[in-house]
Amino acid sequence: MMKRTLIALAMTLSVAAPAMADEALAKSKNCMSCHAIDKKVVGPAYKDVAKKYAGQKDAEATLITHVTKGSKGVWGPVPMPANTQVNDAEAKKLVDWILSLK
Repeated sequence: MMKRTLIALAMTLSVAAPAMADEALAKSKNCMSCHAIDKKVVGPAYKDVAKKYAGQKDAEATLITHVTKGSKGVWGPVPMPANTQVNDAEAKKLVDWILSLK
């Protein structure tokens, strides 16, 4: 019984750790000052972004560009500034995490 419990716990942590790590990355890069996972702040909720881009084959590339270079008019009148503190690898990690949200 104890072995099963430990295995289940290890599996849970291995699944949860990447999501938490990517949320931590979003916090460390100040993304969460304008976005939240499930509610609009200044920018859209990440879950709304995931819904809008679900199934689009160019979603990852489009969103990486939005993160690194900024965007205007995609979600309304407030532009998203370029995030020069986020490199391409970090942007990909953040975008993949956002697109995985349900």
